[in-house]
Amino acid sequence: MNAAGRLILFTAGLGLAFAGAFGISAAVVPDSLAAGWNEGDAMSAPRTADTDTADASAVQGLASSAGGYSLSPVTAPLTIAEPGELAFRVLSADGDPVTEFTTAHDRDLHLIVVRTDGALFRHVHPDLDETTGVWSLPWEWDEAGTYRVYADFTPGDSPAGVVLTRTVEVAGPFAPVVAEPVSETQVDGFTVVVTGDLAAGTPGELTLTVEQDGTPVTSLQPYLGAFGHLVALREGDMAYLHAHPQGGDVEPGAVSGPEVSFVVNTPTAGRYLLYFDFQVDGRVHSAPFVLDVAPGDAAAPTPHDDAPHGH
Repeated sequence: MNAAGRLILFTAGLGLAFAGAFGISAAVVPDSLAAGWNEGDAMSAPRTADTDTADASAVQGLASSAGGYSLSPVTAPLTIAEPGELAFRVLSADGDPVTEFTTAHDRDLHLIVVRTDGALFRHVHPDLDETTGVWSLPWEWDEAGTYRVYADFTPGDSPAGVVLTRTVEVAGPFAPVVAEPVSETQVDGFTVVVTGDLAAGTPGELTLTVEQDGTPVTSLQPYLGAFGHLVALREGDMAYLHAHPQGGDVEPGAVSGPEVSFVVNTPTAGRYLLYFDFQVDGRVHSAPFVLDVAPGDAAAPTPHDDAPHGH
């Protein structure tokens, strides 16, 4: 396993595992949820969740239903190395498929798929069949395990973004690996370093620096309208944050680097798994990190260790 693979692995006991039949899962049941993910766009509007619903008062990405919308069960191949299709629908409160969406960061819907130990992260963009309301894309699993699937979108008639989640089971042996916090990682020949400190409940700045063979990379290309994207998952309940770089709009054809900075507002202290997406020479790379967030005066309580996490 390469260094990047080792860095992104967590234990299955982090509270990220979810059991159930393939393609069907109950919504996650968090304990104390905190307000305060980044505000403003479709990928950072705050959400909260109880057993199967959510509203705009706390963290996001913890339920299969939120804001009057639901994510259908996800279908996908049952085993590894089986070519197939991953598919799902976004449903309205009446159970009808939603086919009108507002474009956010160059796409109508962003799909995040990650195994429950933190490995095998993917940020992809399925296609919508406007007749049936089915989102789909070709899919094949490289390794077995339980995967969390996030649909991040803004409905056409909604003023705010919604993040819904389901789990998918892939048959086969699975051996999770533990990783400690990491602030430097290697991915596809690039060295990426994250600097900055985060305290719960207080906006903090993280800077990602990209080098290749010891040379700063100044050819970062726009990807989804920005020079980079940062996804963070909170240990224990897999609460979700998708952040975007500081600065204004990016002109097509512009380049930047080697640094990309983000302002991140984490709601609670604890460990967070982060993925930084960046593009060079037309290829997108994902650099994984593990960071610990310090307690802060404005932070809400961290979820209890004995709280249910969707097992």
